[in-house]
Order: sequence, then structure tokens, then C-alpha cells
Amino acid sequence: MSNNKKNRFITRLFVLTVLAGAVVFTIYSSFTKEQYDVLKVGDVAPDFALVDLDGESHQLSGYKGQGVFLNFWGTWCAPCKKEMPAMDRQYEVYKNQGVQVLAVNIAESDLKVRTFAEQYDMTFPTLIDKTKSVMGAYSIRPLPTTILINPDGKIIKIITGEMSEKDIQGYMESIKTK
Repeated sequence: MSNNKKNRFITRLFVLTVLAGAVVFTIYSSFTKEQYDVLKVGDVAPDFALVDLDGESHQLSGYKGQGVFLNFWGTWCAPCKKEMPAMDRQYEVYKNQGVQVLAVNIAESDLKVRTFAEQYDMTFPTLIDKTKSVMGAYSIRPLPTTILINPDGKIIKIITGEMSEKDIQGYMESIKTK
């Protein structure tokens, strides 16, 4: 075999090996990747349990019969910083009307989240999704995202981006039970 033929053979073998590896990787990835359906209005909200900053567990199904204002956020998120005080003010108005706020931080340290919660005087449960499993189950992108859940546990609205205090008031009014 001449040198040219040998070099072409080696090059072709290398290209085929790389292509075969890519195909195997693609097939493997599609079988091992967790699949989440994108949630939409009318779906039952996936249940979850997370721990708040005081070590108390909160399970979504435990709030059945109440409206849940489920907010996903991060300490670095500028719109989150703007809407947290308004969320807290409206929570104080609606908490006795069957509205529960659950603020789910996405995988930040307890110290960062606690410092943020204290800085913004957050009185509602502040939870940390350390493994991002709840974020994945709810297909959360971008932050902030808020899911409105009615007393029957169904999603009635998905809000992405910053909300004004007037928006928050209207949303809490829509899920109150009393």
C-alpha cells in the first residue's frame, strides 16, 4: 500500500470513528436526560417539598385549598430585587385571604439568601431549590418567573419577568379564597 493510500485510509478511519462517537453520544444523551414537559395554564402544579431558611419543610400539596403565588428568583436578579418589597407588602394584605407566597431561590447559599431576605424584610416563606429539581419540574427560564396556582392546585397563569406592585396585587386578588 502506498503512503498516500495509507494516509487516506487513516484519515477516513479517524473521521468515521469521530462520527460514530457523536452518534453514540447523541443516543446516550437522549436516553439518560431527564424529560420535563413544559407546563402550561390548566396543568396541575407539580408537587414538591423544600425547606425554608428556618428549617421548616413546605410541601406544595400542603397548601391545597389556598391560592399559591409561587415565585422563582435569585439574589443577583435586578428585577427580583425590585419586586420583592412589593410582593411582601401585598402578601401582608392577602395572607389572611387564602393567598400563600412561596419564594423559591435557585441554588444559592443559605447565607446569601438569608442576607437578601433580611435586607428586603421578606416575611413569606423563603425556600432554596439546592438541586434545581423544582426549577426543572416547572421549566423555569428566565428569572424571575411566577406561577399562580389556584386553590385546586391548577396553574392559572405563568408570569415571566418583573411585575409591578399593581400587577402583584391583581394576581393575588385572582387566587385569593376569601
